[in-house]
Amino acid sequence: MHILIVDDDIVDRESIKRSLSQSTVQCSIEDAIDADSAAEMCRDQHFDIVLLDYSLPKRDGIELLIELRQKSSIDSEVIVMMSNSEDEKLALECIQAGAQDFLLKKEISGAKLGRTILQSQKRFELEQELRKSFERVKQLAERDSLTNLANRYLFDETFKVAVANNQRNHSKLAILVFDVDNFKLVNDSFGHQVGDELLRSICKRLSDILRGDEMFARLGGDEFVILMTNLRSLHDAARVANRIKLCLKKAFFIDGHEVMASVSIGISVYHEGCGSSADEVFRYADIAMYRSKRKGRGNISFFEQGMQEKTQRRLLLENGLSQALEKREFHLCYQPVFNAQSLKLEGFEALIRWQTSQGLISPDEFIPVAEQTLHIVEIGNWVISEAIRQLGIWNGSRTKPLRMAINISAKQLSEDLLATNIEALCVEHNVSPHLLDIELTETALFKSSRESVAVLKSIVDLNCNLALDDFGTGYSSISHLQNTPLTIVKLDKSLMPSGEGDKKTAALLKGLVQMLNALGLTIVAEGIETLEHQQLCQSLGVHRLQGFYYSAGLSPDEITTKYLMHENN
Repeated sequence: MHILIVDDDIVDRESIKRSLSQSTVQCSIEDAIDADSAAEMCRDQHFDIVLLDYSLPKRDGIELLIELRQKSSIDSEVIVMMSNSEDEKLALECIQAGAQDFLLKKEISGAKLGRTILQSQKRFELEQELRKSFERVKQLAERDSLTNLANRYLFDETFKVAVANNQRNHSKLAILVFDVDNFKLVNDSFGHQVGDELLRSICKRLSDILRGDEMFARLGGDEFVILMTNLRSLHDAARVANRIKLCLKKAFFIDGHEVMASVSIGISVYHEGCGSSADEVFRYADIAMYRSKRKGRGNISFFEQGMQEKTQRRLLLENGLSQALEKREFHLCYQPVFNAQSLKLEGFEALIRWQTSQGLISPDEFIPVAEQTLHIVEIGNWVISEAIRQLGIWNGSRTKPLRMAINISAKQLSEDLLATNIEALCVEHNVSPHLLDIELTETALFKSSRESVAVLKSIVDLNCNLALDDFGTGYSSISHLQNTPLTIVKLDKSLMPSGEGDKKTAALLKGLVQMLNALGLTIVAEGIETLEHQQLCQSLGVHRLQGFYYSAGLSPDEITTKYLMHENN
């Protein structure tokens, strides 16, 4: 056994040597008189035991103990601290710093020293086993078993720390999220064993081209992420992404198969003042990656500022939609619809508006979000209820009742009770169902399922009219005319000629009107903005007209004042 005694007192050193000679421990002994010389000796050679005095010149024994414990090369050295002080706090401090035992110098004897050395060695062995067990558990918790890269947990923890550090250092970081294009095809064609080996091979090739200080992690499946910190320029991230793209051009040879691989990369950059959290930066990179995938194989996309603003805007819309009905922020305005020949008022189309404290939000912006988040069902039911209620008020004292066009979403067609609710509202507000034109877009009809077709049939069975909105903008309108119980078709405003020279659009409009008239459908022309539009539609045989030439959407009070107060029923 090779033992190092570190003590600046020659008397104490010699006393310890005598005690060792009287013990059963077979050993060779060297000594050092201060921390620096002891540290140098430990770097040059291995000692089984270090008997270390607490009180040393220049640097005390605790400092040397900490230094030795931080060096991986001395993991096998057992350290026993010694002191003349009987302070129990000192002994505890030495143990907490990494010593295996603590001895009072005045109590040192051959038997006690021998026993302490043997016990310290055993304690050290147990500590080493515990450390190895911890490292194994840590490996399982933080490393991906297939590639040995960092896993999602380790990446998340490292990334949060990196963002916090960058905020303090005013530096830049970037993350590159990517997955393997058409990886499922590799698994399906060659088997999962080849797929796994491909992932390992890709990771090895990419690791070889990285700088070495990046965090490279597998998020799961064929999705990976690289974290780059302390960037001098945002172009550094693009250069790494391009190196990744280029290094994968060469084929992989796995189990006799030649496999080509490419990745779609999304890049998000964090820098001072961007106002993004760690989770947001990661989400932006993920969005950018899917933008790359939409372009095709092997593309690179940054999450641009415009995309970021769009994402934040959507989040505001989603949060606002969940509370808009409760806050009574929605209201309906009504655009008049006129008989094409007599130009008398026939009814209205109900149009939803969303007035927030920040301003008016266009339906073109919030309706798609409402459909994707399913808020559209609740909002759509409110529109139906409010529109029928208003129609009941207007028709209460009229001899010739007005009509009401109400738009519904494809999502509402999944509601089995839609027709039942419409019927109940008509009874409540004394409105005849045949005065309701239930409008759907061609997209809604295209997405209709067997269940939604049954809902449409139940609406038609109520004697409501089913209208196809925005006709002329899709690809399969004729099949809808044949297979859906439509009674009304609304021509999209894009079919209105832009001027006298727009003969092609005028010819298209003429042909469509002739076809729809031949099918016995009621035709409503939207987008009437000029006298010429009105005259053209009248000459072609369109039945109803609607557009800014007559009026924009108006509030109920405005409708009453402008159209109903002095009208002769």
